[in-house]
Amino acid sequence: MDVAANFPEECRYVLETLGKVYLIDAETRQRQLSPESRLLFHQEHSAPLMDELRQWMEARFAEHKTEPNSGLGKAISYLQRHWTKLTLFLRQPGAPLDNNIAERMLKKAILHRKNALFYKTMKGAQVGDLFMSLIHTCELNKVNPFDYLTELLRHPAELTARPAEWMPWNYRGTANAVAA
Repeated sequence: MDVAANFPEECRYVLETLGKVYLIDAETRQRQLSPESRLLFHQEHSAPLMDELRQWMEARFAEHKTEPNSGLGKAISYLQRHWTKLTLFLRQPGAPLDNNIAERMLKKAILHRKNALFYKTMKGAQVGDLFMSLIHTCELNKVNPFDYLTELLRHPAELTARPAEWMPWNYRGTANAVAA
């Protein structure tokens, strides 16, 4: 995106091609395909797009249409250097298209670290760390952190007896079984 102003047509081509791949991935999620079926679907539909993109990038340098030291040239070189990792979704079942989930989590951890500078005590920082970890784990598992903590407080004996059953990814079924 940093070079889009100087190379609008080239950037549009790359972004539209990648956008098509993301649309294909959205279709795999909509169809609720298994990781193996998703892989086959991407190999059939996304692989030709990615091959075309790779050939386009190679041609930019081979035909001297892009200067390697330009912003676009550096962006293309970056893509070429990381191509194997960027196309893992075409070879490995369940591989995501990107690492956005990990990057979002890292940003939250960095923000928490910055905010933690203002805790008054070490114990306060430890409690803050505990709650931030719990909140992030709940978010990753599509669980409301407040509802989760409320259920834990309602069932302390059951939680102590069987903690694994009360993890964010399990607790709904356990709470329903206890309530029944």
